[in-house]
Amino acid sequence: MLKKLLINNYAIIDELEIDFSGNLNILTGETGAGKSIIMGALGLILGQRAETGSLRNRERKCVVEGVFSNDNDGVAELLREADLDPEEAEVVVRREIQPSGKSRAFVNDTPVNLSQLQQVTNMLVDLHQQFDTLELGESDFQREVLDALGGNAAAIKAYQRLYTDAQAARRRFEALREQKTQFDKEFDYHQFQFSELDEAGFRPDELEESETELKLLNNAEGIKTALAKGYYELAESEEPVTRQLKALYASLQQYAELHPLLPELVKRIESAYIELQDIADEVDRVHGDINFDPATIEQLNDRLSLGYKLLKKHGVKTTNELLAIRDALNEKLQAVLNIDEAIQKAEAEYKHLLSEAEAAAEKISAARKKVVAPLQEKVDAMLRQVGMPNARIRVDIKKVGLNATGFDEVEFLFDANRSNNFNPLRKVASGGELSRLMLCIKSLVAQSIDLPTLIFDEIDTGISGEAAKQVGIIMKDLAGTRQVICITHQPQIAGRADAHFFVYKNTKADTVTTGVRMLSTDERIVAIAQMMSGEKPSAAALENAREMVTAD
Repeated sequence: MLKKLLINNYAIIDELEIDFSGNLNILTGETGAGKSIIMGALGLILGQRAETGSLRNRERKCVVEGVFSNDNDGVAELLREADLDPEEAEVVVRREIQPSGKSRAFVNDTPVNLSQLQQVTNMLVDLHQQFDTLELGESDFQREVLDALGGNAAAIKAYQRLYTDAQAARRRFEALREQKTQFDKEFDYHQFQFSELDEAGFRPDELEESETELKLLNNAEGIKTALAKGYYELAESEEPVTRQLKALYASLQQYAELHPLLPELVKRIESAYIELQDIADEVDRVHGDINFDPATIEQLNDRLSLGYKLLKKHGVKTTNELLAIRDALNEKLQAVLNIDEAIQKAEAEYKHLLSEAEAAAEKISAARKKVVAPLQEKVDAMLRQVGMPNARIRVDIKKVGLNATGFDEVEFLFDANRSNNFNPLRKVASGGELSRLMLCIKSLVAQSIDLPTLIFDEIDTGISGEAAKQVGIIMKDLAGTRQVICITHQPQIAGRADAHFFVYKNTKADTVTTGVRMLSTDERIVAIAQMMSGEKPSAAALENAREMVTAD
């Protein structure tokens, strides 16, 4: 329930505060007094678009604040999920527009984005404005009416999860089929490339090692000659180096104790002798290992030629990169072999989810169809009540492809004159007929959903007399279980108010501002009489107004 509305620096409103009752609140006043401006300000805290042009004083910010009672379980849960002080007794919603144009929104003094703001306020308030009757002709709204009356909210939420999962499964299935098509196109090419690399049979680092080995074999004779010469000089010449070192060692060894430096020199000569002797043996061994082998050279040249060709073909530089390409090709080939199984699994998952979604949609459709006859009966009765005795409504449900709301296409059909010629509502109903029809439908829907506050901005356009009286009765009945706020020009509706607010213009120092005050019983009688007969109401008009006010 909207307990209080505070407006500061908005349009022609300087500062305004309205304390609403929990039942039927009526706002009346002359055209242009600011009634719709109040609704515009209210729209800001409901998440509607903010514009800097709405600032009265461009030097300071505009602030609109609504104080709601926190007695809606759904709102409390939403606040809890968003960490917005769900335990508070009141929900305070505030919207600020800076002179720069920047807009900020708050719930319980916590900044929120517009989406969060709308989520909260949509559960608190239903705002119906003068031209919202156009949505009555829209299929989505008509379907939502059936769902509200059928109590389908939880079922639709569960269905939408299934539908979303089914669509995701369908996309996976189709992606796999597309992948298989692509695989099939590339399979032969990949198979050829893999076979070529696999048959080459390269081991890791083979080409690099082969290059080194080939250089060695191509220079084998020169290397052997150098090694043979080295071994000869070290160990087999007429005066080999090793023999000379051994002789030097022997000649000095006998005098080692006679000079302090000789032992160290003798030791070093001995080490050099041992090292050179070892080098000579190693040179001889290496010399024996190296052999010029034309067959091996030819084999290495063939392998390298094949390797260079494949390196160039695949645009890489090393053996290991070639092997990585071979392994990647093998994975693609294995994927082709495995994808049929993946496709079957994905298709089975999609069909299972689709079947569950269709079953859920069938139940929702049955629930919708179940409320059609009662809806038609009740709306027809209410249309008679609001001065349309010959008008009738029919609901047509057609099965269409599965979508986010099921598989029903809903169309409200209308016959204004008992002609049995029902046509789509959007094509045949007049503005006044739509207004009354919308009120009838919303009054029925309000009984099925937990919506604390209903706001009607001039929904009574195009009606008068007995029809207006009956609209007032319907609104009064609605206000018995929830808060109703209504802007009206109809005295028959104003007479039903629990709280009657008069909106007026106040001129001071050539500045026009909007004011609102709650009327006493006597003031209500005068205001309603003026609505019937002008600024100076007749005695009859005053008496008629008194009867309207005291009729309840």
